[in-house]
Amino acid sequence: MADAKPFITIHYCTQCQWLLRSGWLAQELLSTFGTDLGGVTLLPGTGGVFKIACGGEVLWERKRDGGFPDARTLKNRVRDLMFPERDLGHGEGQRRDGGDGAPEGA
Repeated sequence: MADAKPFITIHYCTQCQWLLRSGWLAQELLSTFGTDLGGVTLLPGTGGVFKIACGGEVLWERKRDGGFPDARTLKNRVRDLMFPERDLGHGEGQRRDGGDGAPEGA
């Protein structure tokens, strides 16, 4: 059996009106990772919750991480956890290995 594709859950506060932000981040993840993901689930909650997780691993938690992630930061965390060899392209900025992504000698 092939490895199961990862599912991401975005748990957001309905009282705080964070559905639009959650939907936008889900769209960004699905646009970037496409069919490599099993899916992105929006999970409504209350009490100021905003947490993005994959399995048992919390990728982002609003109180712990100090606010909300931008799309680039979240994509980098998803990539680092689930697809470490994947290149995110020009939107990635500085690479994790310290390089700028340019070929040597360029």
